[in-house]
Amino acid sequence: MQRMGTVIGVRPEKLEEYKRLHADVWPDVLSRIAKSNIKNFSIYLRQPENLLFAYWEYHGDDYAADSAAIAADPRTQEWWKLTDPCQKPFDSCEEGENWTTMEEVFHVD
Repeated sequence: MQRMGTVIGVRPEKLEEYKRLHADVWPDVLSRIAKSNIKNFSIYLRQPENLLFAYWEYHGDDYAADSAAIAADPRTQEWWKLTDPCQKPFDSCEEGENWTTMEEVFHVD
């Protein structure tokens, strides 16, 4: 199992829309996440900075392939068309990167 953490900004004017969308995530999107070996997925909000922090556990053996399957999924692509405009990637992101991967610097069981 691999623990993963990512971060992104959320646009203040889109915050309520983002929260509303995530209060009722589409079953097809949730199913694709599960099929891609992702468990224990949470998104946290930090205000007033308007930061979103995502955490999940990856239980597969090919994260690149499982991530590609999520990105290729038509329903997930539709979902992202709704959620992406709510988000504000950091200026330091690579081209095409949205959520920024974070380095785990501490963990205790």
